[in-house]
Amino acid sequence: MTTETVDPRFIDIDRWPTALAVEAMLEGQLAAMAALKNQVAAIAQASDAAATRLLDGGRLAYAGAGTSGRIAVQDGVELSPTYDWPLDRLVFLIAGGVDALAASVEGAEDDGDAARREIAEAGIGPADVLIGVAASGRTPYTVAAIEAARARGALTIGIANNPATPLLTMSDHALLADTGSEIIAGSTRMKAGTAQKAILNLLSTATMLRCGLVYRGLMVNMRVSNEKLLRRAHAIVRQITGVSQAIAEDSLARADDEIKKAVLLAMGIAADDAEDLLRRSRYNLRSAIDAHLAEGSEHAG
Repeated sequence: MTTETVDPRFIDIDRWPTALAVEAMLEGQLAAMAALKNQVAAIAQASDAAATRLLDGGRLAYAGAGTSGRIAVQDGVELSPTYDWPLDRLVFLIAGGVDALAASVEGAEDDGDAARREIAEAGIGPADVLIGVAASGRTPYTVAAIEAARARGALTIGIANNPATPLLTMSDHALLADTGSEIIAGSTRMKAGTAQKAILNLLSTATMLRCGLVYRGLMVNMRVSNEKLLRRAHAIVRQITGVSQAIAEDSLARADDEIKKAVLLAMGIAADDAEDLLRRSRYNLRSAIDAHLAEGSEHAG
């Protein structure tokens, strides 16, 4: 596995001046990002496929062990505050359980039976999407999770840092970040981890785009949970509609802090009609606005 090999350029890095060592590590981080350039099409295809399942009510699940598992969880937990993704439609399968998020659980990553059991207990099925992350591409827990989920009809996406590995060959969509040797041999929290997080950022964000949770680059499905986000929500309504601060505040209040509905209210659409538009448009704001404008044109004609 390339992530475990020693790069001879860094044999004496412990003797280097600190600034030189940091510079070398930074170059490694930049190289990790560059390794993703040839994965753009694959990430896009995986995102489109994931969105299709999720738009039909499926759940988004993540599986991983160690550093890879923690990075996967970090991506998933951000979807709820950013896009108001329902918590009951998020599943986290981490080798060793919640305790493994803060400390190593010895042997957990080798327990494929635990992964298969947890997939069954979670009821993962044809409506769902499972993202499995493992730098090696061989971690028994993660490979077993992908294998079990795919057998139950779920869409599977594998992310690994070594080519031609079981995690990639078993997944419906294989995303390879071929980051090569680490500056500190085997320390995959560095280049490999950076690339994994970047892939997850791209994958989940593109999926949310296709689910209609972004409009004109704005987080229109954001959960308003504090004063900062309330101010941001007011700004979003104003930016989309061009209304005053007072109208934006009133519209958001009448919409119970639901930004998409508030936008339609600020456009002068009645509350019941706004809700009907959103429902018919599967809560896609762009589709709802287009439908409203089309209906207006028909009436004008």
